[in-house]
Amino acid sequence: MTESLLAVRGLSKQFVSGNETVPVIEKLSFTLDEGQSLALTGRSGSGKSTLLNLLCGLASPDAGTIVLQGLVFEAGSSGARQKAAAWASLRRQQIGVVFQEANLMPALSLLENVQFRAQLAGRDPSKSEDWLARLDIGELAGRYPDQVSGGQRQRAALAMVFAMEPALILADEPTGSLDRHTACEVAGVLFDLQARHGCGLILATHDAELAAACQHHLDLGHLSGL
Repeated sequence: MTESLLAVRGLSKQFVSGNETVPVIEKLSFTLDEGQSLALTGRSGSGKSTLLNLLCGLASPDAGTIVLQGLVFEAGSSGARQKAAAWASLRRQQIGVVFQEANLMPALSLLENVQFRAQLAGRDPSKSEDWLARLDIGELAGRYPDQVSGGQRQRAALAMVFAMEPALILADEPTGSLDRHTACEVAGVLFDLQARHGCGLILATHDAELAAACQHHLDLGHLSGL
């Protein structure tokens, strides 16, 4: 039996608001295998972005365990500095994150953004132009982020993620700021390349159609303590 790409066990996270402790995620458990996609749904505040931050090490859980590619991260365990370094390495090499707003460096061209991300992950930057071409913006490679549309910037952000050849993609409302037509195109490219390259995908979204395109579904609004 092969080990899951990602295993979450008993994960909990709470925040303090004034004098009140607010549970956002409570005793959450699930697994994700290579090549599988999972939609995270639920109203605003139900913990979708919080869960993504936990899964890429940008936030620490109050309880529970995350196992990613065999690396075990357990809440409350010792070695905080070592854990932080391990998470940073995973984000650099194995976890691709797609935000609602394309996270591009404005001083670099689209091609240079993709090349930089590939090099940071230890991948071949010579494939960067091909990734832009696959996402139908190859002719814009030399332009800067402020010289292209929002949809084109989001395609470039996807090119950056795929250029690093990640094991897992975490996408936080990746089409939320796009018009319907562009959103459908960008989502189609994301699912096509994710399936073709066999990486895992966890997608936080309010879009029912986008959620339905995933193989699995987790409604955090239903599970949330809010």
